[in-house]
Amino acid sequence: MHDIIQQLEEKRAKARLGGGEKRIAAQHAKGKLTARERIELLLDEGSFEEWDMFVEHRCADFGMADNRIPGDGVVTGYGVINGRLVFVFSQDFTVFGGALSEAHAEKICKVMDQAMKVGAPVIGLNDSGGARIQEGVASLGGYAEVFQRNVSASGVIPQISLIMGPCAGGAVYSPAMTDFIFMVKDSSYMFVTGPEVVKTVTHEEVTAEDLGGALSHTTRSGVADLAIENDVDALLMARRLFNYLPLNNREKPPVRRSGDPADRIELSLDTLVPDNPNKPYDIKELIVKTVDDGDFFELQPEYAKNIVIGFGRMDGHTVGFVANQPLVLAGCLDIKSSIKAARFVRFCDAFNIPLVTFVDVPGFMPGTAQEYGGIIRHGAKLLYAYAECTVPKVTVITRKAYGGAYDVMSSKHLRGDVNLAWPNAEIAVMGPKGAVEIIFREEKSDPARIAAREAEYRAKFANPFVAGARGYIDDVIQPHETRRRICRSLVMLRDKKIDEPWRKHGNIPL
Repeated sequence: MHDIIQQLEEKRAKARLGGGEKRIAAQHAKGKLTARERIELLLDEGSFEEWDMFVEHRCADFGMADNRIPGDGVVTGYGVINGRLVFVFSQDFTVFGGALSEAHAEKICKVMDQAMKVGAPVIGLNDSGGARIQEGVASLGGYAEVFQRNVSASGVIPQISLIMGPCAGGAVYSPAMTDFIFMVKDSSYMFVTGPEVVKTVTHEEVTAEDLGGALSHTTRSGVADLAIENDVDALLMARRLFNYLPLNNREKPPVRRSGDPADRIELSLDTLVPDNPNKPYDIKELIVKTVDDGDFFELQPEYAKNIVIGFGRMDGHTVGFVANQPLVLAGCLDIKSSIKAARFVRFCDAFNIPLVTFVDVPGFMPGTAQEYGGIIRHGAKLLYAYAECTVPKVTVITRKAYGGAYDVMSSKHLRGDVNLAWPNAEIAVMGPKGAVEIIFREEKSDPARIAAREAEYRAKFANPFVAGARGYIDDVIQPHETRRRICRSLVMLRDKKIDEPWRKHGNIPL
């Protein structure tokens, strides 16, 4: 028995070494952690239970029969983060460059299948050169098996991807179908075709970093949510995000009480919005002063900055925030911001996370670039997401809510549960100036009369009371009581239920 135990330990030691000391040193030299080091940092200490440590590939071609390494380039298993169950796979770049083989894919599929059975999130740590060329179509089949599970798990269990090295070709589509993607600056990249192929086909000269680096995907494409400085910070950020999320779609998010009173008054909010309706202010200040302990986890902060999304807590409960940002493009909705917010709204709806929407929107962005780019269809995505959403929805109009953008931003007409407005809110078809120039176009030659008409229009329509008279606004509140009113509303809505007619699925305007 002693010999068998010794053999087991030798096999375990060999598996833990991955590609060997030399390749581990090369990984460290790049500023990257190994697959196992990443798991140790991500999970609570000593909680990791590894599966399939001894799995090897089954390829005999191109000399692979004599090159088998236990684990086959991916470490899989489960553990806990702050005591809550999570499944994890971590690709090992020291073994065949993390390339995905049939056996490698089977390991990932096994933990995803188990996560679905028990209702626990999956976190994938991606660091792979792509499909294992020696296995040909078998490796492509492995990718497709993973993709199918990503789709089956979507909206059932949260899926988080950390890109911690290369992720190219077909490999990018698995993270793309997960709920959140974090990338590490200077050491990770994602692209369907690499710089060499791009140069051959389109004759464009581009570096891997510019083509698919962390900054490119968090500022230009919107593919990734956050660009993080290094592996350690990325893993800690994943732990922080995990704390906001439920384990699955049948549970509510975790409750983490704080000493921040639910009825706290924030007098500084009374002066947040400038008297000049054309002067910007930072909507993030409102969010930070409203959430528990000023702790706001913003997502995609560098992409489509005219809308702000992220998680916070209200009276200990996770809440998703969507807010127009007057500092950027006056808070207008455009193609990118509509898609960004729509995806976030749908995630919150799938996982029982209430939504708080702060509205200051002058309308949709005009121009040929927007129209030719499909703003009609893309703007409809946000409308569709809010209308379909059945979780508690609380909306606060802080200043402007004009035109179709008023409807789209979680209005009462899209089944908003509690719709509030600050006293200076302007709810109208359009701004006073534009409205007057259309209604009284024959008087445009007389600036004095137009100015008088504008003042008349502003007094009559550019306030929350016309909407309030029709019941489209539930109450007009003082800015300083915003936190208290939202917290009370969310308590009232805690057991909200909506029965929808049966359908296989809707047809969102993709």
